[in-house]
Amino acid sequence: MKVKRSIAVGIALATGLCLTAGAAMAQSAAPAPVLNKADTAWMLVSTALVLMMTIPGLALFYAGMVRKKNILATLMQSFSITALVTVLWGVIGYSLAFTDGHGATAPFFGDFSRVLLFGMGKDTLAPGTSIPESVFMMYQMTFAIITPALLVGSLADRIKFSALMAFVTGWLLLVYAPIAHMVWASNTGLLGKWGVLDFAGGTVVHINSGVAGLVGCLIVGKRKGFGTESFAPANLSYALIGASMLWVGWFGFNAGSAMTSDGRAGMAMTVTQLAAGAAAVSWIAIEWLIRKKPSALGAASGAVAGLVAITPASGYVAPSGALIIGLLAGAVCFWGATGLKHMMGYDDSLDSFGVHGVGGIVGALLTGVFADKDIGGTPGLLQGHPGQVLLQAEGVMVTIVWCAVVSFLLYKLIDKTIGLRVSVEEEIEGLDYSLHGEILH
Repeated sequence: MKVKRSIAVGIALATGLCLTAGAAMAQSAAPAPVLNKADTAWMLVSTALVLMMTIPGLALFYAGMVRKKNILATLMQSFSITALVTVLWGVIGYSLAFTDGHGATAPFFGDFSRVLLFGMGKDTLAPGTSIPESVFMMYQMTFAIITPALLVGSLADRIKFSALMAFVTGWLLLVYAPIAHMVWASNTGLLGKWGVLDFAGGTVVHINSGVAGLVGCLIVGKRKGFGTESFAPANLSYALIGASMLWVGWFGFNAGSAMTSDGRAGMAMTVTQLAAGAAAVSWIAIEWLIRKKPSALGAASGAVAGLVAITPASGYVAPSGALIIGLLAGAVCFWGATGLKHMMGYDDSLDSFGVHGVGGIVGALLTGVFADKDIGGTPGLLQGHPGQVLLQAEGVMVTIVWCAVVSFLLYKLIDKTIGLRVSVEEEIEGLDYSLHGEILH
């Protein structure tokens, strides 16, 4: 009898232990991700907003700042880059940027598992999200589109269309995709694993495009008549409309980078607006003081500078930090687009480096100062973590060096083969007619 009772107690204890262990395992196992329709809807809207930033936003912004004989060619550059990068991203760019990669190259490049988007079904979710991978891929495509389109501002009025298309092809695969992988590939990317913060593209988009633009304008050389002729914008209404579309589209850029419709997305939207407004006010005030008149182009450039600077910080900082970032960005980018350019003597036609390169560096570094643990989970300098500023500086330096070296090699290769620059006669005639056989009346 006692033996039977002991056996029964043992069975009961064993059963209880098994049930307890099973329950513990069930509680510890992460639930499988499921599609969230609200998040998906927000990301679909964000994708459209970011695409609008390039066409028509950036296209109009840049076209309004060139001379009349180059307006169509400038619009054509943004439009054609949109088409070209769409194809490249779907064929191989997305795979190189957002897959894990293998072996020694994994910190820098993804692998080929998503070439031609193979394996991406309609119900496949993007890793770590509640949205379809197709939506994530499309959203990231719009970032890949606008980045090379931004650098064109440094080369305006003198770059061959064929050379630009060749450069964008190589640059997307050898510069943009690896930098995006280093920062945003969550499992293997070099800078992401270091702890570099870049919520929406301060390094990936703005420093990257600004540095590539600067290297390009140094290699291509100054426009004919630079320093002696007037390069006054042909249509500032285009530029102001384009800048306004950039401002609105930027909410998809920054708030969309939360990948969900939650409080962090709302905060990212709030700080984006505050920084843009603060930078515009800052630029206007400085220009008014120095030149005695505030200009429409200055107001637009200031707002864009604030949007650039808040981009890496948008998911990490509080409103007070955003206001300071915006005020500083307006002042520093005004200097970058005027004082620095004149001091160094380079012809950055539409201030791609002065606004995007300088603004991206300012924003990336200040992210390390104002990062708020309660918002993004990482404290910055003001919350007792000065090491974050050093990490941000390391991320900036890696981006600058990688982009500058590879961009230089690509420019030189193209210059030695098909040539980078139009002829003097074509430049004088204007790119609209000499390259595309069309003119504005």
